[in-house]
Amino acid sequence: MTSKMAKTEDPVFSVKGKAIVISTWDAGLEANKAAWKILGAGGRALDAVEQGVMVTEASQNCCVGLGANPDRDGFVTLDACIMDEYFNCGSVAFLERIKHPISVARRVMEKTPHVMLAGSGAQQFAVAEGFPLEEQKLSPDAQKAYDSWLKKSEYKPIINIENKGNHGPFAPVQLETGELNHDTIGMVAMDINGNLSGSCTTSGLGFKMRGRLGDSPIIGAGLFVDNEVGACTATGQGEDVIRVAGSHTVVELMRQGLTPEAACKKTIERIVKIKKDTVKDIQVAFIALNKKGQVGSFAIHKGFNYAIKSNDIEKLVNGKSWFS
Repeated sequence: MTSKMAKTEDPVFSVKGKAIVISTWDAGLEANKAAWKILGAGGRALDAVEQGVMVTEASQNCCVGLGANPDRDGFVTLDACIMDEYFNCGSVAFLERIKHPISVARRVMEKTPHVMLAGSGAQQFAVAEGFPLEEQKLSPDAQKAYDSWLKKSEYKPIINIENKGNHGPFAPVQLETGELNHDTIGMVAMDINGNLSGSCTTSGLGFKMRGRLGDSPIIGAGLFVDNEVGACTATGQGEDVIRVAGSHTVVELMRQGLTPEAACKKTIERIVKIKKDTVKDIQVAFIALNKKGQVGSFAIHKGFNYAIKSNDIEKLVNGKSWFS
């Protein structure tokens, strides 16, 4: 299969010795601002990546957090993971009625001997840690999208369907409302001390089978951080990120000397090779940050973008892609 490069250039930013944060999609612009309040004040990258994605979790849209699209049974389930500069990591999966799964994931990391808690156990732990149980009620937009989906209840991949307030890369069915039904926000950051951390949070695939998990709560798939090398996070169809241990693969390729962009591209190439002709129906994208402060991204299809913020830069960047 021949690679066709997108025409939009994806510059490699280098901010060695300075704090920097990058995150997926245009939702990352607001998330980065929250992260920068910590990074700009000399704070730790771990605190920044938690606070940053909490902005997106709190937004009442169809994509992330309790306002997101439900599973096919009508329930919103959330996944998240977080990782710091010491290989400490925490994750929650299939979590219901908790507003900020990323913060619960951090508590798992800091207060338990485990990496991942799931389902009712994750919820029980969250409540014990003082997180309130929220009402199980779909947001108006999510209810409208779910009602539309119920008319056909089919799964038909349509990539990069975006409209105002929705930022995701993949939709199993095009809804009459025009809404997206899948999204993730992933964020990686470096603080002024040169330490890396990352976070990833999602409501997963809209109208998914109950119990379905994607890559977002899986360390090494949706997120990976190695403080000697770099950090990476993923967005898109989680099943195909999991197949190649996507974020870990990107970091390992950076360890071998590839730039962030080249490492992301090489990992996308593996997915393209595996998926063969069906690759036209899916989107996967990676963003990465190395220890030198260089950033890069790569996606299967055009339309992916990511947000970047440092002392000198605040912008949305169009990523390169395998197919134009």
